[in-house]
This record gives sequence, C-alpha cells and structure tokens, in this order.
Amino acid sequence: MAPELTRSVEMARAAHATGVSQQGEGGANTPSNNDPFIIGGRAFTSRLLVGTGKYKDLAETKAAVEASGAEIVTVAIRRMDLSGGAESLQSALPPERYTYLPNTAGCYTAEEAVRTLRLARELGGWDMVKLEVIGDKQTLLPDEKGTLEATEMLVAEGFTVMVYTTANPALARQLESAGAAAIMPLAAPIGSGLGITDPEAIARIVADARVPVLVDAGIGTPSDAVRAMELGCDGVLLNTALAKAGDPVAMARAMKLAVEAGRLAYHAQPMPRTGVADASSPQTGLITL
Repeated sequence: MAPELTRSVEMARAAHATGVSQQGEGGANTPSNNDPFIIGGRAFTSRLLVGTGKYKDLAETKAAVEASGAEIVTVAIRRMDLSGGAESLQSALPPERYTYLPNTAGCYTAEEAVRTLRLARELGGWDMVKLEVIGDKQTLLPDEKGTLEATEMLVAEGFTVMVYTTANPALARQLESAGAAAIMPLAAPIGSGLGITDPEAIARIVADARVPVLVDAGIGTPSDAVRAMELGCDGVLLNTALAKAGDPVAMARAMKLAVEAGRLAYHAQPMPRTGVADASSPQTGLITL
C-alpha cells in the first residue's frame, strides 16, 4: 500500500472512531450493535444497497435482492411500474419490507433531476432519494456543478439526499456542506466493473466526511466490495455486478459476505505492510543445535 494511501486510511479510521460515531453517522469503534448504519436518521442493518435494473425478469430480481440481504433498493422512478399489479416491482419487492430509494437515472440537468424526485415524493411519499446528474452520455460521469445545484435545491425542499458524485474530495466536502445525507463517490464508470480506480481519493473522502460514504458504481467483484469497506466506506451500492453475473443470486450472496468481511476487517485494523520479512515464529528461546 502506498504511504499516502496508508495515511488516508489511518485518518479515515480515526475519523470514524471519533467524530463520525459521535454524530451517530458512519462507523464506530466495534462492528456490532455499536456500529450503526444510519442515513438521514434512519437505521439499517445491511450495508449493501442494490439496484433493481438489468435482470432478466422480476423473479431473478427478487431472488438476487433477497440473497444480497439488502434493505435499501434503488429504483429508476421514470421507468418504474407504479400499478402495484402482479408484474410490478412492488409485488416482487414489497415496500413494507424494503426501503425504496428513487434515483434520477438518465437526468442531465439539475432541474430535470429535481422534477423527477418531486414526482417520486408525490407518487410514493419517498423523501430519501438518490441524486445523480449525468454530465456525459458516453462515460455517464456526473455533472459536478449540476449535482451541487440539485443537492442544494432538494435539501431546501426537505429531501434526504444521497448523492452520486465523482471521487473528488473537494466536491464531496461541498456536497456535505450543502446538506447531503450521504456521499456516494464512484469507484469507476457506471457498469464498467473496473473496481476502485482511485483508492486514495476514496480514502480521503472518507477521512473528511461526517456523513456516511458509500461507493457507488464500478464495483465488479466481491474483492472490489471488500476493498471499498476496508478503505472505511460505510456501504456499497451496486447493480450491474449482480444482474450481469453468470449467476446473479450466487453473486449477491458473495457480495453480501464481502461487504460484511470488509467492514469487520476495517475495524480489526489490518497489519501494516512492510517491504521486509518478519518471521511468524519468535526468534527468542530457540533450542541450540
């Protein structure tokens, strides 16, 4: 691990063990009941959030979400069947069991994103939302200026805003100051499966934040999820990694375990990395041959 990244991880761990836990957000000293996962005043058990798109059918969606253990599921409000019928998402994933997190997928301006989430609140009463304002149709990277503008507008209207953003520590601080309830930096471009391409930036965001930080977008394998949690992130949000796996249900189980293992490892404080060997057996008290 690079020295700079090691320092950022240590800062993140210290922040979560002191300032964050004192505010009731993010990490705490031990991964147990003393380690609440709280977003906007709401407590959750699972730190894995999953999307509901791209699966072959509703049956697969339901099976994968159940296997993931997720309590929060993201929904693209403009593509969602709100009829509540037998073939609707609500029938497969009952709102009384899951917390729906409407998102603004496909929105390219702050105004469009805000209108979409106002509609979500009118239709379903949802006020905890995932904001994304896309700036480029090819990379699907966020529009940083539009994201900040939309965050300010939504917070002013009483929304609990979880914000999808670039892995930009300066912008993350601005979003938190604007009232964001959670910062969600991308690991890599949406749907790429490239994993965490800038761990130093993610660790810096975690170290600075006083609200939960969740990696969103780019996670491809369980090892990526473990890495995110070891960096001190409070959770992981993913969709394509499950829906496009050869066995989405098995991958969902693997991701569940990965997030849990990564959180436990983060609190366990992994040994420092060195460039020299260190014998496992003590070198004192040896029998003289």
